[in-house]
Amino acid sequence: MALELEGKVYKIGTEVTGEGKNGPWKKIDFMIEYLDGQYPKKAAFSAWTDKVEMVKKLNIGDTVTVSFNIDSREYNDKFFTDLRIWKMQIGGTAGASTASSTQSAPQAVSAEPMSAPTVDDDLPF
Repeated sequence: MALELEGKVYKIGTEVTGEGKNGPWKKIDFMIEYLDGQYPKKAAFSAWTDKVEMVKKLNIGDTVTVSFNIDSREYNDKFFTDLRIWKMQIGGTAGASTASSTQSAPQAVSAEPMSAPTVDDDLPF
C-alpha cells in the first residue's frame, strides 16, 4: 500500500552508512510537519540508497509531497515501524487527487459570540 503526504520539512537528520549482507547501504531520516484537521502534526520518514541525495538537497521549510510505504518489523519482542519514501516531489502537489492522507486547509472559525437562546427555543441544550 502506497501513501502520500504533503507538508513542510521540519528537521533533517544525518546520513548513516553501513555494510549488510547485500552490500553497502546508506540512510537518512527527516521529519515533515503537516496539517491533520486544524492541528499540525509531524511524521518522520526514512530515505534509503538513491533517495538519500534527494533529501540532502532539502532545506528546512521546503514544501514536499512524499510517497511512502509503511514497513514494520519485530525484534526482541519489540515492534519497529519505518515510513520509507519511494518518491518525493519538492514544492508539493496542490490539488492532486490520491487515495491517501494529504494536507487540508484549516477551516475558518467565526470570532462572533454565540447569541442567547430565544424564548421560542424548545431544545434543552
